Amino acid sequence: MANVPVQRMSQLLAKTLRDDPADAEVLSHKLLVRAGYVRRTAAGIWSWLPLGKKVLANVERIVREEMDAVGAQEVLLPAILPREPYEATGRWEEYGPELFRLQDRKGGDYLLGPTHEEIFTLLVKDQASSYKDLPVILYQIQNKYRDEARPRAGILRGREFLMKDSYSFDTEDEGLAKSYALHREAYQKIFARLGLDYRICAATAGAMGGSKSEEFLAPAEAGEDTFADCPNCDFAANTEAITYELKPVDGSDVPAAEDIPTPDTPTIETLAASLGVPASATLKNLLVKVDGEIVAVGVPGDREVDMDKVEAHFAPATVELVTETDFAGRPDLVRGYVGPRGLEKVTYIADPRVAPGTSWITGANKAGTHTKNVVAGRDFEVGEYVDVVVVQEGDPCPKCGTGLVLDRAIEIGHIFQLGRKYADALKLDVLGQNGKPVRVTMGSYGIGVSRAVAALAEQSADDKGLCWPAEVAPADVHVVAAGKALQTELALDISQKLAAAGVRVLVDDRPGVSPGVKFTDSELIGVPQILVAGRRAADGVVELKDRRTGEREELTVEEAVARLTA
Repeated sequence: MANVPVQRMSQLLAKTLRDDPADAEVLSHKLLVRAGYVRRTAAGIWSWLPLGKKVLANVERIVREEMDAVGAQEVLLPAILPREPYEATGRWEEYGPELFRLQDRKGGDYLLGPTHEEIFTLLVKDQASSYKDLPVILYQIQNKYRDEARPRAGILRGREFLMKDSYSFDTEDEGLAKSYALHREAYQKIFARLGLDYRICAATAGAMGGSKSEEFLAPAEAGEDTFADCPNCDFAANTEAITYELKPVDGSDVPAAEDIPTPDTPTIETLAASLGVPASATLKNLLVKVDGEIVAVGVPGDREVDMDKVEAHFAPATVELVTETDFAGRPDLVRGYVGPRGLEKVTYIADPRVAPGTSWITGANKAGTHTKNVVAGRDFEVGEYVDVVVVQEGDPCPKCGTGLVLDRAIEIGHIFQLGRKYADALKLDVLGQNGKPVRVTMGSYGIGVSRAVAALAEQSADDKGLCWPAEVAPADVHVVAAGKALQTELALDISQKLAAAGVRVLVDDRPGVSPGVKFTDSELIGVPQILVAGRRAADGVVELKDRRTGEREELTVEEAVARLTA
């Protein structure tokens, strides 16, 4: 193995902290700052210090190796991009305020790339002219940008972040499916090598577009995604991607609809209490505006509307809740008593749980009045069924019916079968075998490289600090010189022997720092193996400690070197 330089903490730009940063909310934020891996430059913008850069580079290396292994070719595209391609696909506007927009001195419009589908499409359009040039998979590892309104959680959700984005180009849908499968398998290998606990979950495509989409989620308390896991089968999905099957029932024996006086019951809670019925017997009707037009969303009274699902359904239109002003302009809409019967100039969509034949108590569109025995399909029509409720713990698994378990997770990867959305917008064709133009089909595949560092910190840390998996750690062994000259001399000597054998060594040779601080820092920094030159240094004996298990063993220098270089 090649000789590698020893990292000496006496020369290292890495100042550890005893206390958590005042603005830190999540574990990874606290520990990565305290252990000297990152420092905040501005809101959502972070600097990577030497130890942090080594961990980041190790994640990059693993990603790069596995991408190369499936035949992907690495390129590097610019981060500052022209407006025109994004305007052609509609994403210049669809991205909204999260897109960093800027102008040059001549007034030309540009953006800082949040993702590069358009630019990769144009690259292949320029370079590929025949079916013989395809299939091809291209990737890059590059900084991306998103103007987060409230950047938080350290490097988990920043305005600038490092990402691997790759794109596949095929002439047939079967080829796209193969490219998608190659990425799926590569991602499994990447996250296994990184030491991450993860789930592959069905997901929505969102602003990316396309058909099939899956997320790779790392369960963690700090996660911003909620996913559902079935304890009985292999089903797992982001809650936004879970849909409920429409199951019509026989409502022929339900009596005719009847208005009932219900004064002072403008909420589901007050209505259910007044009538002595469960909230599930009532129909909640939420009013929203979609590009200014009022839409009613019907869901069972005991369920909440998932606004993310509503927005995804109507994207790229703007969705917002109605206001007092909207009610004032529509006297036919009575706040707190809205119902689906007799609604005029209002589009009505409903969750599949409001199936044809189901009977409800709902608003009568008159103050202080509700209507009972209101049957979907008989007394009102649903314009469109859309699964829009917030998924709850215990909801039936769509695959086997077992109650689902909900958990929080960090999105570390996402793969999409884009199809021809971008190829259509940018007219990406190649000549087929018959000499006629063939429209190319695409896939898009992302891994949050800097986010993976945070996810690893969240999952592997303990009450003493970070605890890195071996392949991503900034060093293989952390050698600690307890303090005296003889101990420091032995620590440096053993460090050089290990480095000569190709072992990555971080040695704490800081003068004037107490043994207690050094020991605490070694646990905080989280290198997998800690080797201490301490009280038995004069005998040529050191102590080897496993950072994760805490197991300790006294060894001679020769034994320690043999153990760590095996």
